[in-house]
Amino acid sequence: MHGFQVTFFTEEGRHHGRKQVHVWLMEVAKSLGITGITTAVGVQGIGRDGRLHSAHFIELADQPVEVTMALSPQQCDTLFARLEAEKANVFYTKTPVEFGVLGRPPDE
Repeated sequence: MHGFQVTFFTEEGRHHGRKQVHVWLMEVAKSLGITGITTAVGVQGIGRDGRLHSAHFIELADQPVEVTMALSPQQCDTLFARLEAEKANVFYTKTPVEFGVLGRPPDE
């Protein structure tokens, strides 16, 4: 299948409403029927504000977080429209990719 890999970049302590941005993004995607979402915590990064963001021994709120998903073109359009409607303020990258599943599912 051809589509997009979209990665959102945020920090542990950023919120949209009462939820952490990375949690909120996953919930929005799931509500749209999007599956295959991965959240990864980074050691440090430089944000669009030009500041160094990192996990500190006492405070983890500034720790970088990435939310990555593989989307069909339609899923991507639907997700982006929803995020615009919700006035999300989050940086992202969008890269054309080919994706799929190899092999058979594990026995249940």
